[in-house]
Amino acid sequence: MKCIHLIVSGKVQGVFFRSNIKDKALELGLHGYANNLADGNVEIAAQGNEDKLNELIEFIRNGPGSAKVTNIDVKHKELEDFTDFDIK
Repeated sequence: MKCIHLIVSGKVQGVFFRSNIKDKALELGLHGYANNLADGNVEIAAQGNEDKLNELIEFIRNGPGSAKVTNIDVKHKELEDFTDFDIK
C-alpha cells in the first residue's frame, strides 16, 4: 500500500472536481481526502494499491467533468490512518 499527495492546478474549483475525485477514489477502493486551497488549486491525499493510485492520477490528468487540469504535482508520503475518502 502507498500514499500520495497531489497538488492539482487549473480550473479545478467550482466545477465539482472534488466530488468527481471522491467518487472515483471510492470506486477504486482508495482512502484520503480532497481539499480546495486558497490559491485556486486542489490538494489530494490518496492511499491504497499503487495500480489504483495510478488510475486515479490518470483520471485526474484527463480533467473529470468540466475541470481543466493544467498541472499535477505528485509526491509520495508516509501512510496515514485514512478510513474513507473525504471532501474538506
